[in-house]
This record gives sequence, C-alpha cells and structure tokens, in this order.
Amino acid sequence: MRNYKKLLGISLRNPEAVAAIDSYGKKLSYGEIIELSDHIEHNICPRSLFFILTKNNVGGVAWVMATILSGNVPLILSANIEPQLLENLIDTYHPQYICKPSDVTDGILGYKITATGEDKCEMHSELSHLLPTSGSTGSPKLVRHKYDNIEAAGLNISTFFRLTEADRPLMVLPLHYTMGLSMVFSHLKVGATILITDLSMTDARFWKFIKEEKATSFTGVPFSYEILDKMRFTRMNLPDLTLLTQGGGKMPAELNLKFVEYCCDNGKRWVATYGQSEGTARMAWLPEEYALSKMGSIGIAVPNGKLSLRDAEGREIKESPATGEMCYAGRNVTMGYARCPEDLVLGDERNGFLSTGDIAYRDEDGFYYIKGRMSRFLKIFGNRVGLDECDRIVTTAVNCQCACTGNDNRLIIYLTDISKAVRAKAAIVEAVHLPANVIEVRIIEELPKNETGKILFSKLNNK
Repeated sequence: MRNYKKLLGISLRNPEAVAAIDSYGKKLSYGEIIELSDHIEHNICPRSLFFILTKNNVGGVAWVMATILSGNVPLILSANIEPQLLENLIDTYHPQYICKPSDVTDGILGYKITATGEDKCEMHSELSHLLPTSGSTGSPKLVRHKYDNIEAAGLNISTFFRLTEADRPLMVLPLHYTMGLSMVFSHLKVGATILITDLSMTDARFWKFIKEEKATSFTGVPFSYEILDKMRFTRMNLPDLTLLTQGGGKMPAELNLKFVEYCCDNGKRWVATYGQSEGTARMAWLPEEYALSKMGSIGIAVPNGKLSLRDAEGREIKESPATGEMCYAGRNVTMGYARCPEDLVLGDERNGFLSTGDIAYRDEDGFYYIKGRMSRFLKIFGNRVGLDECDRIVTTAVNCQCACTGNDNRLIIYLTDISKAVRAKAAIVEAVHLPANVIEVRIIEELPKNETGKILFSKLNNK
C-alpha cells in the first residue's frame, strides 16, 4: 500500500521549519502539514473526493497538501468561483466533502470541512488530485493527476531553477492554477518557505510583504509583468529578489526585452518556462544564459523530459529547423481527463506522452518557439490563418489589447477602443493578405479573462 506521507519528502523535514507565510502574518510549519494530514486520515474515510475552495493563504496550502498526503483526492478550485459553476461541478461529481475558507472558531487554519452525505465514488489508486482545465473553472472537464506527477514536477522544477531550502518564493499565482500549484510542489520538495499572497500588486501591503519577508523569486504570467511594468518595478530596490520566472503564454516582445535587460543589468536571473496542466505545469524552460539571444523561445525540455515535433500524419520530425505539433514525454504527463465521476476510476491513458496541441518551430540549435494553437487556425479562401499571429499583428499595430477569432468564412477582431478599429483592420489586410470584406471588427467593453489574465476565447461569439 502506498505511503502517501513520503510524497516530496515533506514528512522528513524539520517539523518546526516554516513551509509557508502569508501576507496576513500567518505561518505554516512542515509539521503542521503532517499533523493536518494525520487528522484527516483519522477522521475521514480514505480515498474520499474533496472539493477544496482555496484562497492564497497558508490554510489553502495546508489543506491542499494535507488532503493529498492523507490519501484523499482534492479537486482544487478558487474560493471565488461563481456559485452556479460550483453547483454544476457538485451536481456532476458528487463530492463527499467540501472544504472552504471560514471565520468560524471550529475551523482549522481558517478552513472548515463539511460532509455532503454523498456516497463514495470509486477512484483509481494512483489518482492524487484534480485540476480544472484552463479556461472556465466551472467546466466539468478536469485533469487527472497521479502521485508520480507530483514527484516528477517537484524534482524537475527544483532542478532547473536550482532551488534550495534558503529560497523564499513570492507566490501570487492562484493555488488552483497549475503553475501556482507547481510552485508549491517544487519548493516543498527542497524544504523552502513559500511567501503566498492574494493582495493586489497595486496594494502597498504587497510590496511591504515582499521587502519584509525578503522574497528571493517572483513567478508570473505575462499579465503579471504588465502590472509590474506599470508599477515601475525596474526602478525598485529589491536586493533579495534574484530570480524572475515567466510562464502562462507568450509575452509581448517589448515587455519581454525590458525585463530581460533589467535582469542582465542587475545581476538577476530571468527564466521563461512553458507548460500545461496536462503536463503538471512545466515542460520546457529557457536557461537564463539564453534569455537575450533566444528571447521569445520557450527553450528546451525540462530535466527528465523530452520535446519533439510531429507532422500532420503523426510522424516525428527529426530535422531542424522545422515546424510541427509539439509533443512532450516525461513522468510529469498526467493520466488524462475526467468529464464525469465514472472517469475517476480510469487508469493512465497517456502513458507519459502528451500531444500539446501547440504548433512550434524548432531552430537549428534545438530551441522551441510556440507559433500558436492548432485549434486557433482558420482556413479562409484556402489560406491558413493563425489567430495567435493575428492577435500579435493587431496588438503591435494599434497598441491595444485585442482578441481574434472567427470561422472559415470570416475573421473577427474584438477591440475595446473603437478609435482603433480602422487601423486594426488595415494591419490584418496588409500582413495576412485577406480581403477587407471578410474581416469584421467588433467593439466590446472588456475582453473576458481568467484570474491570470488569459483571454477566454470561448466566451467570444465567433458567429
């Protein structure tokens, strides 16, 4: 029988060592994580399905990790999930327990657990936790992770970032977001102290927290760095902060260059990464020595992993340079998806191999560049049109965020500024060589985004 307590070596740490500190002054020790897992193990029927509604605080870290270490299976969600979306998930999966933040005195570490009265469902013995797919956190489509994925992610990420117990990473990404959770796995693996916060980066308390707790690294998505840029981050004096890492999609070239040069000029490391929840967050990284010369690249495979390209017939492309669908192989590849409770008993459907759905270019040095999603292409008048490329063309031309979508009859550009509509359309006509009559510009008040700033294209009407 599996000893869940051995995961990431957490039980071997000094129980008094600090695992996490949040911006509300709360601290969590490694011993408290084990104590909570023991409490759950002694009071909850094993292999139960939990819904954990998390905030970015020490209680969230404790309950997520303790539930996994006790041999139960959490679906990790945002505490701010829309009530109707949560109800849809409850109606679909019938969890035995719901754990959420609470101010009541009978809670543990700021969270209270409630039994739903639902019968246990059968789950695969290797199923460790569930995460929503990127996009709507209320989608019934979940990613099934196994215990080996946790170990692999902890090892791979801590290796290429060269993490040690002296690290104090600042965690602003949500716990229910795959890259945020991977930060927890990789830093607990080495016995580090996670500085976790849900404060806005425009809040003075956020910067006080960074400085007082001597944060050594920051991990963000492009949206995070857009905010930092507006906050004039590059002018700040943060001597303890030595590592900046980025994932969650392609950064605008000008912004990317600004932060790369800032790191080069100030003795800090800039490391871009690439990943998906289906690959337990990180599958590629760009070593800091290539941050400038290979800027815009996602780099090479993480330690213990392998990247490759496949053509339209699924054959591996050996030569370089080349373009094709990027695939990944490694222990961090997840088991597959769940769309209903019956799927929770399924075994590993991927066997360590993942077709990412991303079109990538591999240069002559073996470095990979994402060109777009396979699903983000249209075929208009027989011409293949990449929507991600259209996004970049418009954004560069009009200096305004946009979202391009459409169908095989029409390209639709969504903008929030009507004064830039004519220029946006002209930029696409010139660059993509489409006739103007198949391009439509729609003005909306705000582009729909998730918590990490990614545009939710599924919420845009492409009809």
